[in-house]
Amino acid sequence: MGVRKRIHTDRAPKAVGPYSQAIAVDGWLFTSGQVHLDPSGTLVDADIGTQTRQALTNLEAVLTEAGATFADVVKATVFLRDMGDFKAMNEVYAEFFTEGLPARSCVAVTGLPVDARVEIEVIARIGN
Repeated sequence: MGVRKRIHTDRAPKAVGPYSQAIAVDGWLFTSGQVHLDPSGTLVDADIGTQTRQALTNLEAVLTEAGATFADVVKATVFLRDMGDFKAMNEVYAEFFTEGLPARSCVAVTGLPVDARVEIEVIARIGN
């Protein structure tokens, strides 16, 4: 395995535990899940659209810090507390993923950190 590089940006919230915003290794970027915390750590509005937009805005900041964009994402995983939110989440998700659509999984979970309704993580190819 190549050199691991920790990715951190102040344009996304700090990790709320013992983990990194993302790790880059061997041309790949693995992000931690992002929720509806703004870069200062403040929770944004609780509706699913706003939460999804904030999570993806945070991911965009992490991707940018690593030299990537959403077009470089090859896999996304979406965790929803309620599958009834799928349509509204998907509408916002489609605003960010407009080209080179990644593979994606979407699963329902019983709970997420900071009472989030959605959490999203991605894997991206970097340094192409």
